[in-house]
Amino acid sequence: MKYKINNKVVLSRVPEGPLADHLGSFTECISEQGYAASSLWQRVHLAACFSKWLAERDVDLRSISSEHPALYLRYRGQRLRPTRSDVAALRHLLDFLRHESLIPAAKEPTCRITPVERCLHKYERYLRQERALANATIPNYLRFIQSFLSDRCFIKGGVRLGRLRPHDIVSFVEREAPHLSLKRAKLLTTALRSFLQYARYRGDIRLDLAAAVPTVANWSMTSIPRAIAPAQVDQLLASIDRHSAIGQRDYAILLLLARLGLRSSEVLLLELDDIDWEAGRFSTRRKGGKRTELPLPKEVGKAITEYLRYGRPVSDSRRLFLRGKAPIRGFLGQSAISSLVRHALKRAGITAPTNGAHQFRHALATQMLRHGASLTEIGELLGHRRPQTTKIYAKVDQDALRLLALPWPGGVQ
Repeated sequence: MKYKINNKVVLSRVPEGPLADHLGSFTECISEQGYAASSLWQRVHLAACFSKWLAERDVDLRSISSEHPALYLRYRGQRLRPTRSDVAALRHLLDFLRHESLIPAAKEPTCRITPVERCLHKYERYLRQERALANATIPNYLRFIQSFLSDRCFIKGGVRLGRLRPHDIVSFVEREAPHLSLKRAKLLTTALRSFLQYARYRGDIRLDLAAAVPTVANWSMTSIPRAIAPAQVDQLLASIDRHSAIGQRDYAILLLLARLGLRSSEVLLLELDDIDWEAGRFSTRRKGGKRTELPLPKEVGKAITEYLRYGRPVSDSRRLFLRGKAPIRGFLGQSAISSLVRHALKRAGITAPTNGAHQFRHALATQMLRHGASLTEIGELLGHRRPQTTKIYAKVDQDALRLLALPWPGGVQ
């Protein structure tokens, strides 16, 4: 006998077990999140099977814990071929049950914090509150400092920074730097100086050990930014299927990257309220949280309008660009934009210098330079905080540099 739940999901039998009475509200909950009919059925069907399994083991509703899904999936795997979404589906079910206060909240694992972790927590709080470092920078600092503390300063009973000496600093850098890229090695020394200055500020050390951190050899502007060619940008944009919702979204995102040189983080953090349609401008959050007003080109504005009218899913989220699949929400990280670019390049059959989004910034800067824009103007558009960051693009326009070159004395007449 078939059983219909909320006219949305049809099961082959009447549900039983401790979750039977709550499958209707669970169905409504995940339906509102925008799941497709097939995904909706899969989650509700799995929940019904899980409920039957619980009943067979005399587990009541309030006794359900985080351990039961793993036990059930092990049992299920012996009889049916598991799918990759089973774990996420049961986790989704337990989150729903906890949100509705039907089962107890998950118990937080109790673990003792180590002296190194305690020191790192204090340093992290200093970086956030006193130094106001960007959220993306702090984890990079902490990785290096955790390695340094574990290697040099961990003594039973606590972290003894007062015993550090200059040779400890030098030997650590000499050992770690050769295994890192130039950029990462410079970040290592920067993080180390920052931590040692913090430790002296707190009074944990008296010597100026930051001065003992070796300098990583570096030649300014040795590498040329890798930029996607203008013809490849046009080919990529032309390859996007703008009749689909995903295509409309991807086309608007790629235009923001190519025409305005936005960073991945700046694209994913855009919100509906950031666009001033009457003024033809929009606001974006740069590195460090600084707000910048930028013009909204007609081509880009039209692409965003088409996405908002025909492609953007219905959602309470204020993010401009949303995921195309449930759960409907904004992108969680910059890797989503990089993945979008990588797949778009692959579909278009384009072999670009890189697979990331940053190459569009380099391409835009190069084109602006060749069309007569100053380095100051380029830096302002790209949101560079230091003029030195923009100067590297002066190396790219080799054709313009040849016109400035003096003829070699005694050369061809």
